[in-house]
Amino acid sequence: MRAVIQRVGSASVSVGDMVTGRIGPGFLVYLGVMEGDTEEDLSYILDKITHMRIVNDAEGKMNRDIAETGGEFLIVSQFTLCGDCRKGRRPSFSAAASPDRGKYYYLALIDLLKNKGFSVQTGVFGAHMQVSSINDGPVTMLLDSRKLF
Repeated sequence: MRAVIQRVGSASVSVGDMVTGRIGPGFLVYLGVMEGDTEEDLSYILDKITHMRIVNDAEGKMNRDIAETGGEFLIVSQFTLCGDCRKGRRPSFSAAASPDRGKYYYLALIDLLKNKGFSVQTGVFGAHMQVSSINDGPVTMLLDSRKLF
């Protein structure tokens, strides 16, 4: 499982003319589910995004996590994170999970975050979306549950 976390001042996602999710300060998380991902991969991503200390403290150091600041989550599915660009010019997406499996883990992450008391907004799984964000910092982190980077 792969995730890109952006610390944002605000972010929104739309499908066509309809806004499906909008947050103020918090984390915009793009999630890509890989073939073979398990509950263990989901748990790793959940732990990282909820405890990663990438929010500034009073001294301007990244020393606080999202729970300490009351920030929100905007979760957007993005299978292209599973793309392999090492050969040729067209990415291969053969490592991406099937749509059913990807949707299962996407919805599971959303449910787990909500159960932990976080405010969560979402995109629409499998839809063509337009995402707008104001990256705060900018701060962008890459996660891979298999720890390839």
